[in-house]
Amino acid sequence: MVLLAFIFIFPFFWTVSSSLKTVQELRQFPPTWLPASPQWVNYNKVLTAVPFLLWTYNSLFVVTLNTLGVVLSASIVSYSFARFRYRGRDFIFMLTLATLMLPAQVTLIPQFVLFHKMGWINTLLPLWVPAWFGGGAFAIFLIRQFIMALPRELDEAAIIDGAGYFRIFWQILAPLCKPVLATIFVISFIANWNDFVNPLIYLQIPEKFTLAVGLNYFKQFPEMGGEPTDHLLMAASVMIIAPVIALFFATQRYFVQGIVMSGLKG
Repeated sequence: MVLLAFIFIFPFFWTVSSSLKTVQELRQFPPTWLPASPQWVNYNKVLTAVPFLLWTYNSLFVVTLNTLGVVLSASIVSYSFARFRYRGRDFIFMLTLATLMLPAQVTLIPQFVLFHKMGWINTLLPLWVPAWFGGGAFAIFLIRQFIMALPRELDEAAIIDGAGYFRIFWQILAPLCKPVLATIFVISFIANWNDFVNPLIYLQIPEKFTLAVGLNYFKQFPEMGGEPTDHLLMAASVMIIAPVIALFFATQRYFVQGIVMSGLKG
C-alpha cells in the first residue's frame, strides 16, 4: 500500500518541486529532488506572462454552468425513470444507457458542424449548454439507482398529504439524494475542469481559452520571447490541480457514500 501510495503521489510531488526550481535546476542531470532556493516568483510570473486569471474565469464559468446543468437535468430525468410507470420507460432507459457505448469521436464532427451552423464556434456555449438537456447517461444511471433504493412509502405519504410530484422530488427525495448529487457534482466538475479536447476544438481565440487549453498554449505564448518556460509550466499546473484536490477532499465523504448507496461496483 505504501508503494502504491508513493506511485500516485510522486508525480504531484515532482510537479510542485519543479514549479519552485529555476530552469537550470529543472534541466539538471541527475535531477535534484528539491530546489536549492524555492522560486516562489514563478507563480507570480504565471499570472503576468499569460492571461491566467482570464482563463481561470472562463474555466469557472464553464464548469459552474455545466455542472449545474448536469445535476439538475439528470436528477429530473432520473426521477422520471425511477418513480413513474409509462409505456416504453425501460426501453428509453436502455437506449439512454446505450449511448455510453458510443465513442465520443463518433459525435465529434456532427456536433462541430451543428455548433458551427448555430454560430457558437469561438464561444463558451458548446461547453455548457448541452449539459442542460439530460445531463448524460452516467449521471442519469447513478441518480436513478439511488432513488430506486429509497422507499416508495415516502412518495405515497406525501401524496396523501396533497404534495405534487415536483414537490415530492424537491422537498423529500432531493435532500435524501445529497450523497449521489455530490458525487455527480464532483465527477462533472473534475471532468469539465480538465477537459482539453472540446475547448481545443471549439475555441481558437486565446481570450476564450479555458485553463486546460491555456496550459498547452502556454509554451507558445508570444510574450514569453522564446525563453524556456518549463518551470512556469509546472507552476501553472500546480495552480490548476490545486482546486480539484481541494474539492475532492472536501466532498470525499459524500462521494464515497453516493457510490456505495447507488450500488455501483467494480
